Amino acid sequence: MTAADVIEAAIASGKTIATAESCTGGGVGKDLTSVSGASNVFNGGIIAYSNDAKIRLLDVSQPLLDKYGAVSERVAECMALGARNALGSDVAVSITGIAGPSGGSVEKPVGTVWIGVSSDVETKAYHNLFQGDREAVRSASVKAALGHLYRAVRI
Repeated sequence: MTAADVIEAAIASGKTIATAESCTGGGVGKDLTSVSGASNVFNGGIIAYSNDAKIRLLDVSQPLLDKYGAVSERVAECMALGARNALGSDVAVSITGIAGPSGGSVEKPVGTVWIGVSSDVETKAYHNLFQGDREAVRSASVKAALGHLYRAVRI
């Protein structure tokens, strides 16, 4: 799915969208705002790169970060829900991951990315393990997030 597909689907469904991004640094928001008509449905995005920003801007709790880590299913879900609430949107997508080249571990290798989606139907996160260098991981993350966002606005 492309950003244009997401914007078209959001307009057709009458749903507003938002983003919460960490490792992609606003890549999803950049792609969405490159589409004419995005201002009709895209409420905004939050780049929460640090844990402190996740706590202050997206209502992710410190105990949750301590227990699961920033790159986790639970944090991705909280980020998406936090963006949806903060930006008053019908659907929000979040991305948190390890783009590399450093920062990985045995449990969470470089390329580990969680994508969260929150709507009035459900809040859920999806695990991904992307291959390649930092930019390849970031690009794959943006593309996957757009696909999840597209599906969520069509429900």
